[in-house]
Amino acid sequence: MLDEIAFRNYADQALEALKKTLLKAEEQGRFEVEEQNGVLNVLFEESGSKFVITPNTPIRQIWISALATSFKLDWAEESGQFVLSKDGTPLIPLVERLIQQQLESE
Repeated sequence: MLDEIAFRNYADQALEALKKTLLKAEEQGRFEVEEQNGVLNVLFEESGSKFVITPNTPIRQIWISALATSFKLDWAEESGQFVLSKDGTPLIPLVERLIQQQLESE
């Protein structure tokens, strides 16, 4: 397991990269991205839905609350990124897929 300092560094870098990706996609409309105290919120204008993406330091995971589901990502040392443990999907592709699903359902 990662120590707390390493986790925070990796999580900060991963969430910053995700935020940059989302801000570019935000320009196309239909959702907004907000950051508050290290937590990313993706707000969907049409439905009023919200995704919450947050680091969970005590258990060294990044958690995503989206589409009425909780997704828990672990650090994968071999790939150097946070991935969904059940199928290995990395953070950014997972969030992109979830956003697409949300937009298609609106």
